[in-house]
Amino acid sequence: MSERGVVTDYAADEMYPGDLVCYAARQGNRVRLADAVVDRVLTVQVDGRLRPMLKLRPTGAESGFRKRRSLRAVWIGAEHVRLLSPGPPVPDEDRDYCN
Repeated sequence: MSERGVVTDYAADEMYPGDLVCYAARQGNRVRLADAVVDRVLTVQVDGRLRPMLKLRPTGAESGFRKRRSLRAVWIGAEHVRLLSPGPPVPDEDRDYCN
């Protein structure tokens, strides 16, 4: 795992820890939209390619009829995420890009 520049969503908006994002979450055979806060941003080498990955902490705000059972953190690829609102600004010297 390593740092490779800035991780962006599919609309080229930069994502950092603390940002509020929207992503597709599975529940059984259905897919729902869920809001989450970014915990970690990093890249992982898979089959010779660098894949941007995000560790997300769901907020509980999501589409669907049934309530989510747990608010556990999940790892997902950054290509399936859309930035909703940036988090609080963090000075560059305090920002932890890889951890």
